Amino acid sequence: MTIRHNYDQELEQLRQSLLTMGMAVARAIDDAVNSLARQDAELAGRVMDYDDEIDQMEIDIEDKCMVLIARQQPIARDLRIIGTGLKITTDLERMGDHAYDIAKIALDMANQPLIKPLVDIPRMAQMSQKMLKDALDAYITLDITLAEQVCLNDDEVDNIYHQVFRELLTYMMEDPKTITQATQLIFVARYLERVADHATNIAEWTIYLVTGQRRRKK
Repeated sequence: MTIRHNYDQELEQLRQSLLTMGMAVARAIDDAVNSLARQDAELAGRVMDYDDEIDQMEIDIEDKCMVLIARQQPIARDLRIIGTGLKITTDLERMGDHAYDIAKIALDMANQPLIKPLVDIPRMAQMSQKMLKDALDAYITLDITLAEQVCLNDDEVDNIYHQVFRELLTYMMEDPKTITQATQLIFVARYLERVADHATNIAEWTIYLVTGQRRRKK
């Protein structure tokens, strides 16, 4: 009984570590987009520096998972908890990379006048961050309904990305001087679209954790 209780505590600590990492990633994404919108080079630099901490969180969680597998030899649902933990930490680390990439672009553009007010990109960021928050909530509470809603929301982010792409392409066609910045903004939108994809992955892994069945929404 004591051994099982300790094991359950370790599994819960693993889930809480993933939640902590997820919150750190959400903050990085928010700061990265804000650094772009405000053209704040200092904030962009802090986001880039913070990437190392997110990478270390991934390493620590992976190590924890490996120790649990080696020591406990888990089966069935316990193994799914650890396996999904490994998958989710990879998605979170890649989101952190996208925050870094956005911050790097923000740093490059810090002294340039924007070719257009940023409206859809911050909206994409808000939607992607909400998807991440909801995916993490679904994971912690094992809420399949919320996880499935995250999967459905991905289509809306995709639609905004395509809208941003078409609009910026028009800018480039009408004025070649906008090509460099418009291309950078397309990359930002693409990174945010990928953040939404990773949030969807987390939701799908949560569904697998609860049901034992893989369900692909896309």
